[in-house]
Amino acid sequence: MNRDKEEGSEAVSMPLTKLCVCVCVCVCVCVCLPSFSPQRDAKGQYLFDLICHHLNLLEKDYFGIRYVDPDKQRHWLEFTKSITKQMKSQPPFTMCLRVKFYPPDPAVLKEEITRYLVFLQVKRDLYHGRLLCKTSDAALLAAYILQAEIGDYDPGKHPEGYCSKFQFFPKHSEKLERRIAEIHKTELIAQSPETSELNFLQKAQMLETYGVDPHPCKDVSGNPAFLAFTPLGFTVLQGNRRIHFLKWDEVTKLKFEAKTFHIYANQKEDRKIILTYFAPTPEACKHLWKCGVENQAFYKLVKSSQVRTVSSSNLFFKGSRFRYSGKVAKEVMELSAKIKRDPPEIHRAGPLFHAQDENHIAPPESEVRLSGGPSSPVPLNRPYQGASTSAIISDEIYSPSDSVLPTPVNEHRVEMLPGRHLNGATCTIDKEESKEAVAAAAALSKEAPMGDSGRRRLGLVRNRAPPQSEVQELNKFLLSVLRLFLVTMGLLFVLLLLLIMLTESELDVALLRDIRKTPEFQQFHFEYFCPLRRWFACKFRWLGSFLISK
Repeated sequence: MNRDKEEGSEAVSMPLTKLCVCVCVCVCVCVCLPSFSPQRDAKGQYLFDLICHHLNLLEKDYFGIRYVDPDKQRHWLEFTKSITKQMKSQPPFTMCLRVKFYPPDPAVLKEEITRYLVFLQVKRDLYHGRLLCKTSDAALLAAYILQAEIGDYDPGKHPEGYCSKFQFFPKHSEKLERRIAEIHKTELIAQSPETSELNFLQKAQMLETYGVDPHPCKDVSGNPAFLAFTPLGFTVLQGNRRIHFLKWDEVTKLKFEAKTFHIYANQKEDRKIILTYFAPTPEACKHLWKCGVENQAFYKLVKSSQVRTVSSSNLFFKGSRFRYSGKVAKEVMELSAKIKRDPPEIHRAGPLFHAQDENHIAPPESEVRLSGGPSSPVPLNRPYQGASTSAIISDEIYSPSDSVLPTPVNEHRVEMLPGRHLNGATCTIDKEESKEAVAAAAALSKEAPMGDSGRRRLGLVRNRAPPQSEVQELNKFLLSVLRLFLVTMGLLFVLLLLLIMLTESELDVALLRDIRKTPEFQQFHFEYFCPLRRWFACKFRWLGSFLISK
């Protein structure tokens, strides 16, 4: 609860029979829910509906709640399951509202509050280096953000070099700052915040990395790669280029076993391909598989009634089973078109990322508590502060590893962005909203002097697995082998009983006639089967007479 006190909110003590949940909404919107104290069997849907009620959000199917387990593995909260059963840590729980399914066309969103929340998420992706683009596109996107944040250019308020006070990207140059200022001064005059945000989303939507949430993996050759699911399909990013792209209609099956992830697809001319990648841990691979199943169902299917339970293996007794429980994209857009209410009021406050003073780290400028019902205005806070650095965004390059901005896990440990995890370490977001700026300054200040030895030490730290992970993996393997053995023995026993019933029956089949003539069957029939049948008949007659006498 120290984190709440640092940000100005009061710690709320809960009875042991209740849950205490700290929820960080989106990129920079802090939502305090002091009255949130559900029973221990409360499902994830309860928490999600409560957050959307406080945000006055109706188009909520694009969003989800993300949390991090004690092993630093990210998860999406499953709404059909109990919150406490999904959480491996002890209360209070810290979760974050995130865009789970990026809208294929942000212009179709009916309400401004939904567009604003998506705008905050995509702006965060740009700031973290997940939405990379050419210099010309980067300048226009940053100018849209600037126009939405501070409005029209005013020489009295905005002196020369005012763009350098804001951090739009992990790295940028003075030349790019001048181009951003030029576009802001001349091309975006009189644009309202909502118009600038919509233009920003429409421009971002045309980029290849729109909606990318990278999952670090390795290919069969051991080369680092990043797998991602977008509104258009499945993407594989490696080095500075996109090496694979499969439309959702082409993807036929997603499978995983332990750390191995398989993608089956049918392309043109009935060309079948199988892509195989290796996740850092079995938990990360399962999370990747679940994300793929949910994204494929959301973007590919026409109705949610078409959703089926998916198995991670071809064998019915092996692997995990999962079913997407939400609506699909077409249904969400149809429901959005039916919304008829006065748009909720949005209070935009505070500028974007201040980047001048690396030592000045603070939480969001003013904490906003949301209270009241859906009819109350929705004040949404603006982003945190970060540190600056200078580099050039290339016109050609796309490399997630260019991002240097980490996301903190807690006060003493930071999480490097997916691109920094060359060995596939998982990304984390635990407490990232309040501490993101602290980790940003720490990482950026250490990035320059870090040499090869420093990188090797960082790699060793990342590769160091918990001591129990190998034991847990061995236990899982042994359980899988035991389960396979028991199922095999059960099937053999059932087949044996079926064969005995068929041979002892009067069914006249050539194969059964041949079996009946063998000496082994004759011996089994007279020495074992007939006495056993007489014994059962005697027992059944005794039981029948006993029941009749009673």
